[in-house]
Formats: sequence, C-alpha cells, structure tokens
Amino acid sequence: MAVGGFGGVDGPVSSFNGKITASVVVTCIVAASSGLIFGYDIGISGGVTTMQPFLQKFFPSVLRKAAEAKTNIYCVYDSQVLTSFTSSLYIAGLAASLVASRLTAAIGRRNTMVLGGLTFLAGAAINGGAANVAMLIFGRILLGFGVGFTNQATPVYLSEVAPPRWRGAFNTGFQFFIGIGVVAANCINYGTAKRSWGWRLSLGLAVVPAAIMTIGALLISDTPSSLIERGKVEQARHSLRKVRGKDCDVEAELAELKKASDVANEAKREPFVTIFQRQYRPHLVMSIAIPFFQQLTGINIIAFYAPVLFQSVGFGNDSALIAAIILGLVNLASILVSTGVVDRFGRRFLFLEGGIQMFVCQVGVAVLLAVTTGVSGTKEISKGYAILVLVLMCIYAAGFGWSWGPLSWLIPSEIFPIKIRSTGQSISVAVNFATTFVLSQTFLTMLCHFKYGTFLFYAAWIASMTIFVALFLPETKGIPLDSMNSVWEKHWYWRRFVSG
Repeated sequence: MAVGGFGGVDGPVSSFNGKITASVVVTCIVAASSGLIFGYDIGISGGVTTMQPFLQKFFPSVLRKAAEAKTNIYCVYDSQVLTSFTSSLYIAGLAASLVASRLTAAIGRRNTMVLGGLTFLAGAAINGGAANVAMLIFGRILLGFGVGFTNQATPVYLSEVAPPRWRGAFNTGFQFFIGIGVVAANCINYGTAKRSWGWRLSLGLAVVPAAIMTIGALLISDTPSSLIERGKVEQARHSLRKVRGKDCDVEAELAELKKASDVANEAKREPFVTIFQRQYRPHLVMSIAIPFFQQLTGINIIAFYAPVLFQSVGFGNDSALIAAIILGLVNLASILVSTGVVDRFGRRFLFLEGGIQMFVCQVGVAVLLAVTTGVSGTKEISKGYAILVLVLMCIYAAGFGWSWGPLSWLIPSEIFPIKIRSTGQSISVAVNFATTFVLSQTFLTMLCHFKYGTFLFYAAWIASMTIFVALFLPETKGIPLDSMNSVWEKHWYWRRFVSG
C-alpha cells in the first residue's frame, strides 16, 4: 500500500473484517439517503434563482440589471441579497456542525440524523410558503441546521457500520445520494420554471427528501461504536450481529470497540482540546485541508449557479436548466465509478487522477471563454462554443464525482480514533460550510470582476491540492478504524508527530 508520496507499507489486516450482508447494505443505503436533503438544496437554489416570478417577488434589482442593454454577461446576477439567500444556509450549517459534535456523542449518530431531517423539513415548509426575503432566509437557516446535523453524523455512521474492506464503497453512498438530490432538484426546476408559483413548489418539495431520510433513519439502529460510547453494550452487540450477519462471531470486534471506548473514557479530556495535541496533528490537518480543498475545486459553486452560469454563456433559460441536469447526471454516474474502484485502487489514485482531470477542464473553460467572449466579456458566445463549455464542465464534474466528491466525506470520517471522531468530523463539516459560505457569497461578484479568470482561480487551487495529496495523504483503504494510527506512523512526514 502506497503511503504518502514516497515508499510503501502493508497495513494490518483485521481478523474481523466482516462480510457484506443484506442488513449492512440496507442500513448503509438508508443512512446514506441523508445526502438527499443536501443535494436537493444545492440543485434547487441555483434553478430557483433563474425563475422570473421568484426574482420579481424577492430580487427585482436582478431583473432590472438583466434588462439593461449593455450588461456584461458575467455581471447579470451579481447581487449580494441574492447570494445571501444561497449562502445563509451555510453559515447556519457551520454553527450546527459544531454543536453536532457533542450531540452525536450524547444522543448517537442515528438520532442526530433524525433531528437534522426534522429541522430541514420545517425549513422547507417555511421556504415554500415564504412571503418576504426575511421569511425566505429564516427558512434557509433552518435548512442549514438540518444539513449541518446530517452531514456531521452520516459519514461517521457509514464508516462505523461498513466492513473495513468495503468502507470506501459504502461511504461513497452519501455522495451518491447528494448527486441524486441535485439531479431531482434540477428536473423539478425544469418542470416548474414556466409557472408563476413554480418556485414555491420547487422550494416546498424539499419536504419530500427530508421525510424520506427521517423515516428511514428511524428504522435503523445506531452504530455499535456509538452505542458502546453511551454505555449500551448489549444493544451494541445486537447491532453488530445484525450488520455483520447472524452466523458471524462479533465478540472480538465488540471487545476492540469496548477497548477503544474505555481508552477514550479514561482520558476524560475535552475532545476539542485533545484534537489539538501533537500526536493528532496529521488528523487535524486533514480534517481542515480536505473539506477546504473540496470547496476550492469550485464544484458546489458550479452546482449552485449552473443554470445561471449556462445562461450567462449563451443558453436560454430552458436550455440552461437542461444543461444543469446533464451536468448532474454525469456527476451521478461518476460517483458509481468511485464506488466500484475506491477499495480496489485506493483513495490516493482517485484523488490524483481526478485532480489532473479537473485542472485541465478548468483551464480549458477559461481559455474558451477568453477567446469567445473577449477579455471584457461583452461579446456574444456562439451556441457551438456554449456546448463545448458544457462538455468541458461535464468532464470536470466526472473528475470530481469519482475523487474529491465522495472522498472528502470518507477520509475525515475514517482517520480519527473514536474519542475524537465526532469532533474531527464536526471540524471537517464546519470547514466545509465556512468555505462554501465565503465562496457562495463571493462567486457571482468574482465572476463579474475576474470574468474567465474565475476558472483559472479554481484551476490554481486544484493544482495545489493535487500536489498536497501526492505528498501528505497516506493510503487508508482496507485499514480497520482502530488500526488507522499505523498509516501515520509509517508516513515519511507525519511519523514525526505520531507517538508509537
């Protein structure tokens, strides 16, 4: 197994790897469906902000700007109030993810997912019936709390329940459901765009994925690790036997989980203090760097504003929504590729290949827009070139879908010891939301001022993160969660921080 950028080691093989059972598959699919609400929101926001009745009611200044004859194509949607609608969810998600660390430790992973689903459902109902901007943004804040809770709890749940050998494949299910949510939202936007009340339907229908994932979460049991952490050993044994198979001897794995939990309880240190200790430096760096870099691939910004972006480069309203659906379907298909190969070729291979692919596409889009729309962005782009932009965006989305998309949820959820796992995931999700908030708040302004240079900005970040992965991220495929420390001890750089 390759570790870091240099050399290689063989990781330990667990004697209780577990097999794939019908129960673990169903449990992981139900848990991963929590990604639906995040995906639906990403997809719905961008589409709704291109609907004229919606803009007329809440953001009339955008329509006035679009009506001006000499508007620069990059600047039509540059409105701080409009971006506040999109980004308010992420500041709420940031706050929720930090609270969720203690919540998942106190009430469990599953119950945190249920709470997230109910909060999101309330926010969706308020948004569907919104009468003014304040009501709209309040609904978005509730959606943010819902997404913050589920994004913190779900990846950890999946990593704790899945057999170590197939952990990567099961964990990509979360990103797959995010992708399904995006595609479903884009299809709904396309169907409702022509109706004056269509935006209400688009926003209000978010109650459907929220209800699906909440009911699903109520039907599954919590993870054995979480149950042991809360002193429910007998329930943990039952949960473990259920996911590993009735004929499987779970006592050895249960003993390891109890041992890890006892070590964590003996320490009795504040986890937010523990995580800053020198021996956890590599874990902390990855929990910050991976989600930070994921957002700087530019994917969520492109997903939010795909219809807006495609309108800006020459597609009509309907065509722009269809282009966004195509982009979502490509992303969805590529996540399935990741599911099939992540535990065979490893995390690092996918990160590096995906990074190179995305870099080439972002540079390609920048060059194409510079040549066709001019440096000022005032020239009209031809339909042929607009389609070429879509093709490059699809290749870019595929690269993201089998690399930074699913792996950015997987890596932080699998590298931490149990005593700081919830805290590490909270930091990871908080960084994700904080970075998304800043980028979503500034993207349309950046597009207006940087023009095609916006894509070069993301290309430079993609190059940086690919080099970072090559040098500093060890391979974690197939390593049991309780043996993960070995990958840091054998890494050329991180071993100086990790005690033996």
